[in-house]
Amino acid sequence: MTKISLGTHPFLLGFDQLERLAERAARGTEGYPPYNIEQHDPDGFRITLAVAGFCPDDLSVTIEDRQLVIRGRQAESTQDRVFLHRGIAARAFQRSFVLAEGIKVEAAGLENGLLHIDLRRQAPQSIVQTIPISRK
Repeated sequence: MTKISLGTHPFLLGFDQLERLAERAARGTEGYPPYNIEQHDPDGFRITLAVAGFCPDDLSVTIEDRQLVIRGRQAESTQDRVFLHRGIAARAFQRSFVLAEGIKVEAAGLENGLLHIDLRRQAPQSIVQTIPISRK
């Protein structure tokens, strides 16, 4: 049995990028840091990541090719500390979310060890275009 992909179906022109986005979203499903995704209203979303121990300077939120990328790296402590038990993760992380067309990041804020990223879906503009037909 042959698999029909979006990129090869004759009625779905230009959707080959959608397949690549789905593959990219499936990669990197590591569980750290844990996160929630909430819907605030029909067009509003909030991603919340648990980033205890990170300060705003340790975090970066960027959009790279329709992908929201959150990175965290804590600065190395210069103090000589001896841990009897070390259960608090201090590792670097990168968490990515593929954004649909028209999704915009409105704000990002850090509160009580939680990084909140607010997103909003922009209503697409309805464009009607008439294509002239020339004689050849």
